[in-house]
Amino acid sequence: MTHDLTPLGDPIGPIVRNWTPRARPPRTAMTGRFCAVVPLSAREHAADLYAAQALDGDGRMWTWMPNGPWASEAEYAAWAEAAEASEDPQFFAVVESVTGKPVGTCSYLRIDPANGVVEVGWIAWSPLLQQTPAATEAMYLMMARVFDDLGYRRYEWKCNDLNAASKRAAERLGFTFEGLFRQAVVVKGRNRDTAWYSILDHEWPRAKAAFEAWLSPDNFDEDGLQKRSLTDIRNAL
Repeated sequence: MTHDLTPLGDPIGPIVRNWTPRARPPRTAMTGRFCAVVPLSAREHAADLYAAQALDGDGRMWTWMPNGPWASEAEYAAWAEAAEASEDPQFFAVVESVTGKPVGTCSYLRIDPANGVVEVGWIAWSPLLQQTPAATEAMYLMMARVFDDLGYRRYEWKCNDLNAASKRAAERLGFTFEGLFRQAVVVKGRNRDTAWYSILDHEWPRAKAAFEAWLSPDNFDEDGLQKRSLTDIRNAL
C-alpha cells in the first residue's frame, strides 16, 4: 500500500473523502426469512429466552460469557430489564419466524459513530438457535444495517482466544483475524486474551453476496440442509 507523505517525508494515511459521522444504530427490527432481530424487551422476551437457554443443560454456552447462567427466571428477567435500558451495548432478541419465539440475544457495542466503527457481541444463542439458518441470517441482518443502512467503515468481532467455536464462527462469517490483545480483561475472575476480527466496508459487498447466496431458498434441500457452505460460496466469488 502506498501512503501520502507530509512535507517532511513522513507517511500518513489516505484522506477519507466526504466522511461525516454516522448515526447510531436505531432500536428497530431487522427482518429476514428465518428470523427477526428485534429490540430486547424484558416483558415480551425474558420468559421465553430463559426457557430456551435453559435447554443448554450443562451451561456450556456461558463458559466464555461475562455473565450467566442464571439461577432463576426472575434473575434472568432482572438482567433483561437492565439490558433493555442499556444504550451501549444495545441489545436485541432473535425471534424465530416459524414459532414467533425469541431464541437468543445479541448486541451492538462499542458504538463509535464519529469513526464509523461498531462491534457485534454478547451473542447468546440458545440450543434452539445454534447452528441454524436463523443464526446466520441474524448476523447478516446486523451487518447489513451497519454497512448498507448506516454507512459504517468497520464492523468488529472479539472473543476469548480460548473460545475456538467463536473464532470459527467469525471466520465462517467472513471476518478477518487482526491479532491478539494479551491480558485484555478479567472475566469471572480469570484472565482473557482477546482475539480481534473485523470486516471493512470495502469487504462487505463480497461478504453480502455470499450471505445472500447462502440464505437463498435454492441453497437448501427439501430437508432444510445446505447445499453449499457459506465459506465455499464466499471463496468462489
